[in-house]
Amino acid sequence: MEEEKNITFMSRWKNVTIDVGTILYVLMDRNTAEIHVAGGEVYKTRKTYVELEPELGENFINVRRGCMVSVMAIHDVTKKINLINGETLPYTARKKKDIIKQMYSQQRKIIDSFTKQDTPSTPEEYREYYSGFERMPFAFADIEMVFDEGRHAVDWIFRYGNPALSELEMIPIEQLIGSTFGSLFKNMDSKWLRSYERATLFGEKLEMIDYSPEIDKYLKVICFPTFRGHCGCILFDLSDIRFTRNSTEAGNALMYYFKNSLHTNS
Repeated sequence: MEEEKNITFMSRWKNVTIDVGTILYVLMDRNTAEIHVAGGEVYKTRKTYVELEPELGENFINVRRGCMVSVMAIHDVTKKINLINGETLPYTARKKKDIIKQMYSQQRKIIDSFTKQDTPSTPEEYREYYSGFERMPFAFADIEMVFDEGRHAVDWIFRYGNPALSELEMIPIEQLIGSTFGSLFKNMDSKWLRSYERATLFGEKLEMIDYSPEIDKYLKVICFPTFRGHCGCILFDLSDIRFTRNSTEAGNALMYYFKNSLHTNS
C-alpha cells in the first residue's frame, strides 16, 4: 500500500475521513463527487473537480471527462479500463496511449518505493515475528508479491510459512521459504493473484473459496495486508471444516455474509 494520505469530506451529513490509497476511482457529476473505495463502499460528497484533484494527488489519471482512476487500481487497458477488483470503466479512446504511459510511470514509482525498512530480512526474523502462528492448526503464509515490467502481479514469494502450510502444500517448509509459487507449482492458477494484489495494494481483507488444482484441494483463503508489498494468507482445506449453527441468529449471519460477498464481487 502507499504511504497513508487521508482525505476528509462530508457524506450523508457526516464527516468522513478515508485513506486516499483505498480509493479506486472517482466519478464527477458537476459539483458532486462519487468516490468508490476498495471493499465496495461508495461515498457521495459536494466537491468540485478543481477541489478534489489536488487532494487525490498525482497517482490518479483523468481517463475521461468526470472520471479519475487510481493507477494502482488498473489491471490493464483494453477496450475498457480493467480494474483489479473486476470492474471495468470506459475511457476516451484518443487518450489511450497517454493513459497507459501515465499508468506505467506512476505504478513503477509506487512499487519501487516499497520499503524494506520494517520488513524482516531473514527467514529466522520472519519466524520470530510470526512465532505465534507456529503451533496454529491452520496454514498461514506471509507472501511478497512479484511484479512484472508492466507492474502487474505475476507471482509471489513465500517469506514465512508455518508447519500447517507445509502440510497443506505437501512441500517441506525449507523448500517453500524463499521460493516463488510458480517455481514450485508449474500448473500455477493465476486466479489467486488478483485478490492478493488487492490486499497488498489497497489493504483489503478478502476471502476466497475455490479449487486449487496445484494441490487438488478445495480451499478457503483469507488474505490481508502485512508489510508493504506483502500480504498474509490463512488457508483452510474445506474438507476439514464443518459449519455449526449455534443460535437463531446464525441464519441471519449467513444471509448477511452472502449478501455482502455478492455485493463485493459484483
